[in-house]
Amino acid sequence: MASSSQVQSPDGMKKIPSTKRETAAAFLKKVAKEFGFNTNGFSVYQNRNKTGEIISQNKITPQWNIIAIIYEIYLSFLMHGDMLFLFPSGAPSSSGEVMDTTTPHSSSSVPSISSPSSSSLIPRSVSSPQVQEDEIDQYLAKQDGKIYRNKDPQLCHHGALGKCVHCVPLEPFDEDYLNHLDPPVKHMSFHAYLRKLTGGADKGKFAALENISCKIKAGCEGHPPWPEGICTKCQPSAITLNRQKYRHVDNIMFENHTIADRFLDFWRKTGNQRMGYLYGRYTEHKDIPLGIRAEVAAIYEPPQNATQNSLELIDDPKAAAVDEIAAKLGLCKVGWIFTDLLSEDMRIGTVCYSRNKDSHYLSAEECITAGYFQNLHSNPCRLSRDGYFGSKFVTVVATGGPDNQVHFEGYQVSNQCMALVRDECLLPCKDAPELGFAKESSPEQYVPDVFYKDTDKFGNDVTFLARPLPVEYLIIDITTTFPKDPQYTFSSAQRFPIENRDILGETQNFHSLSTYLSQCTSTAFLGIVSDFHLLLFLVTNEVMPLRDSIGLLLDAVRTSNEDLAQTWKKFEEWATIEQLCSTVGGQPSSSLGYEAMGGPSVPSSSSAMWSCLHCTFMNQPGTEHCEMCSLPRS
Repeated sequence: MASSSQVQSPDGMKKIPSTKRETAAAFLKKVAKEFGFNTNGFSVYQNRNKTGEIISQNKITPQWNIIAIIYEIYLSFLMHGDMLFLFPSGAPSSSGEVMDTTTPHSSSSVPSISSPSSSSLIPRSVSSPQVQEDEIDQYLAKQDGKIYRNKDPQLCHHGALGKCVHCVPLEPFDEDYLNHLDPPVKHMSFHAYLRKLTGGADKGKFAALENISCKIKAGCEGHPPWPEGICTKCQPSAITLNRQKYRHVDNIMFENHTIADRFLDFWRKTGNQRMGYLYGRYTEHKDIPLGIRAEVAAIYEPPQNATQNSLELIDDPKAAAVDEIAAKLGLCKVGWIFTDLLSEDMRIGTVCYSRNKDSHYLSAEECITAGYFQNLHSNPCRLSRDGYFGSKFVTVVATGGPDNQVHFEGYQVSNQCMALVRDECLLPCKDAPELGFAKESSPEQYVPDVFYKDTDKFGNDVTFLARPLPVEYLIIDITTTFPKDPQYTFSSAQRFPIENRDILGETQNFHSLSTYLSQCTSTAFLGIVSDFHLLLFLVTNEVMPLRDSIGLLLDAVRTSNEDLAQTWKKFEEWATIEQLCSTVGGQPSSSLGYEAMGGPSVPSSSSAMWSCLHCTFMNQPGTEHCEMCSLPRS
């Protein structure tokens, strides 16, 4: 009996006639002829998420050959009116990112074996992207996630093993439960959102994770390129901004107050603003179902030009080395932090409360910067065909609070904002920091219309064009906390100078290293070297970089293993470091810990320029240490 199947492709939908005794190879030839493809230029699947592929004989891999000799499968599994999905080989993915939530044998009605004389449908989950997700995502994906409740003594009238509507476990995305938490949770966790999408009878078969694109699709040959022509196939859809219901990170926690205090010291001493990158790890946040917490263990301050009202980042030649060291320490870049502080009364240490509901929480320029960083650090996601979705990169602002004290506020920008920033469609407003502006199309760039909804003075929902745009539609707030019991990834009691603070006279060189070591009172070598900024200096200094030989010490710090640290201390590299420090000179010989590192006295300064005996650099008069290599004049 003849029947027909509907085949959907990027170019439209067509009906293909077939019979139950027709082989897959013959069916695919009909599809190729109808759509104008060669036999190897496309793939046909039973499901939209690229599972259950109909494979012809020339696509069967060797591991199927033994089974294929025994059986002969035809297209008997196809029913009249069934929908199939065609994807051209090597074509870019569509804008709808469909989650692969089925198992490799989800098409249970279709055998996965074939005879050599015919073809069959073999579900192939390997067609989905092989993405290495973050460890925290892999862990949460295996958790139950349900919210378990105790038996209510007044409302529950069943036995100890029974359940009723008053004590049955709730789903992690239950809005009523989240709204009744203290404080209420406005955004469900990202993994709770995934459970909501993949729940129900269809198990997420038709759910989609969409990576928004604001660019014209390439490869459309039916018309001249933009600005001469555009069509509905290549034109990006208009965007209506919505407040995001979920967030990728639910809490930001600094391990201890010292991390934040040392960062704020720059503003306290100069009055200029400061920016830094947050290094830490992602862990489970148990206060929110399936939540994620970003724990901050250290702050790295890159080269920057700062004033009281502005920040300008400079290219950082050490950026790759910093990321490499952090990775070996078990850390990653989890976000960025900047100050926006203005002193109100210096006698009592109060600051101005400038960011509030009457002004702004994040300016448009800061939202664009946050979106740029989030695009650089996208979130690996196996449920997206692109292999990524959203970002866990957070933004922290050190600013004045309602009590005129320094507060730390955490934010992210929405995935819609990330798309607008990535495709260069969003601009800041010069005179209104709380407003952004969606670009207009030009001959060089097509920009889709961007809308947002608001309530007018009569209480009606009205759609407005995002020119200008309140950036509150793009912001997701995140709670920022400090633990009751401080934690210390880096346990050194002394403070090695922070990088790129030359304006304060705090420089990282062997003279400051000698001073640091001579002040250390710890008898444990691990307690001395367990300082993030010290480790960066040992790896990135120009006199004797230890990038290739410091791996064992980094493992010792990461695992808090004193024996490994003592083993590395016996290496000749550390002996050389000690010799350099001894040559430079540190504190007087009565200092504890490294008391033998006191250097010889240096001669008085001369009134003429002098050449360094070690690197031949010509130094200005009045200096006793070389400006190039930091070694002493004598």
